[in-house]
Amino acid sequence: MQIVAWFNEVGRNDVGLVGGKGANLGELTRAGLPVPPGFVVTAEAYFQFLRESAIGEGVTRLLAGLDATDRALLQQISDDIKQLIGEASVPSDISTEIARAHRQMSPGPVAVRSSATAEDLADASFAGQQSSFLNVSGETVVDAVQDCWASLFEPQAIAYRERRGFRHIDVGIAVVVQEMVQSQRSGVMFTMHPVTGDRDKIVIESVYGLGEACVSGVVTPDFYVVDKASMGIEEKTASHQEQELVRNLNAGAGGECNDWIAVTPERGRLQKLTDDEIVAIGQLGRSVEEHYGTPQDIEWAEENGVFYIVQARPITTG
Repeated sequence: MQIVAWFNEVGRNDVGLVGGKGANLGELTRAGLPVPPGFVVTAEAYFQFLRESAIGEGVTRLLAGLDATDRALLQQISDDIKQLIGEASVPSDISTEIARAHRQMSPGPVAVRSSATAEDLADASFAGQQSSFLNVSGETVVDAVQDCWASLFEPQAIAYRERRGFRHIDVGIAVVVQEMVQSQRSGVMFTMHPVTGDRDKIVIESVYGLGEACVSGVVTPDFYVVDKASMGIEEKTASHQEQELVRNLNAGAGGECNDWIAVTPERGRLQKLTDDEIVAIGQLGRSVEEHYGTPQDIEWAEENGVFYIVQARPITTG
């Protein structure tokens, strides 16, 4: 059984082992695109955890006869399953291998992200239904992996699988552990216009700080539109940003890893990216789309002037 797979060992055909997110990060790494290094705790490790902790039967029993339209019941079942998973012991060979792989990376904090094996299929998208944790360090990495496993049973994830006919116990989850980029700026990019569907346009959104501020909708990002062929900037809207999400350097064990801090009014009113940077990010997006041959939904981050791709998935409508 393979517990850990490094990004350079996997690619787009390994979704069953490392999930959609892990497979895409491996594919982009092997294609030479700027991806922060990392590894994936495989779905095989998750299934071993279910077997050895003997909670698989309990999960199946709790889900038997579920009416996913009953929100109160759905929430209660979700809470019960997550408690089962959270209280179970992670097999020592799995926790040891995760800790060993983490030590091989740089000593800094990591991002720990769920990667479901049914994620981002051609006719369904599980994106955003499971948990991610930023600036995780030390022994808490294994805890974060276990929390990601538990998030496979968030209410919205259970309900989605019910609607799409997926058997809950058969859907695996892998977990990406990736070197953390302490973003000065970050955001998302779509290599087709997400509103009009125009495949000739690239849309880029940008905020100060960690990308969770943009993805969660807490901060209104800058909005840029780029012509894919000419890389000409066709639209720029700068939004005033009053706060940014950054790493909390004073957080102790078990403390909140990230913190909101104020952005000065002068800086908050500025365009987050220069025109040259908008074009450079757009070119990265175009390269990712050309590699896959289909429009992409991309998360990017910048630290000390270097731009990284921290996530990419096909644009789906599931």
